[in-house]
Amino acid sequence: MADSQLPEVHQVLFVQPAFIGDVILFTGLLETWHVAWPRAAVDVWVRKGNERLFADHPFVREVRVWDKSHARYAALLGQIRSVRSARYDAVITPHRHASSGLLAGLSGAPIRVGFKQNPWSFLFTRRVRHVLENGGHEVERNHGLIAPWCPDRRLPRLYPGTDHPIPETWRGAIVLAPASQWFTKQWPPEKWVALLHQLAHHAPETPVVLMGGPADASLVDSLLQRSRKHPRVFRTPAKASLDYAAAVIQRAACVVSNDSAPLHLASALGVRAVAIYCSTVPAFGFGPLTPGSTIIEAEEELPCRPCGAHGHKKCPEGHFQCARSIGAERVRDAVLNA
Repeated sequence: MADSQLPEVHQVLFVQPAFIGDVILFTGLLETWHVAWPRAAVDVWVRKGNERLFADHPFVREVRVWDKSHARYAALLGQIRSVRSARYDAVITPHRHASSGLLAGLSGAPIRVGFKQNPWSFLFTRRVRHVLENGGHEVERNHGLIAPWCPDRRLPRLYPGTDHPIPETWRGAIVLAPASQWFTKQWPPEKWVALLHQLAHHAPETPVVLMGGPADASLVDSLLQRSRKHPRVFRTPAKASLDYAAAVIQRAACVVSNDSAPLHLASALGVRAVAIYCSTVPAFGFGPLTPGSTIIEAEEELPCRPCGAHGHKKCPEGHFQCARSIGAERVRDAVLNA
């Protein structure tokens, strides 16, 4: 239960205009808030493209969308005016960048909450320090923002709906998500091909679904062409929506992913994951949350690892040993020996 001495919150806006993975992880706040304040109206503010994640969310009243691709700052000022006119009781942001801080700080809400690292945090009424290196999960760090109102902690959750045209033959599939925005977070393509060959030999009757967005089409197409040894390999449409991707994962038996958004989709849908960490490490707090999930990373100590929290466009040392040392057999065993 929420603290009875705290002011009543009738309307709250959660602000998270980050990339997909961070948006998925923050949905735990929506679950927790609903338990503590079930009658409160809850809205979310996300960047354009991520709104589909909330299309069927039962606790979200309205999704506000910030289109950063066109006149982003003019659009932001318009959003601030709109938020002020809505007269929210609380505006809460786990996003640590200036855009969200400015919107929350100038929202006019009596309660304005965010992390201290936000450049506009001096406008907040509650500031919490975000510590990446403490070994805690990002879900725990996010919940520190709402602890006075919601002492409970719920895991992220998505509600992708049931009306998506997904083949019945994909049910129970192994979903492979080979892409990442960052080169050093991505297990090399030849390793994914080797894994496909291993699955073809050891689990030929289990369907495998390759997943990727529009920017990943060439990689996914290449893997599909090189995986003909497996009799049941499919791919999701390159322009499939986020809620479609979520619905595919919801029906899957396992997801194999880099340290990237599909890993968090699996967590929010209660699906077992095999998470491959190359240049980043699980200690940053973005690991899988579903019981039975497995973390795969280099077995040898590498003095250069981790080389950053978000990855690089190329290996700073030139050898990329953190990824190349991970064999397909290890990943195969984690997938099949649950």
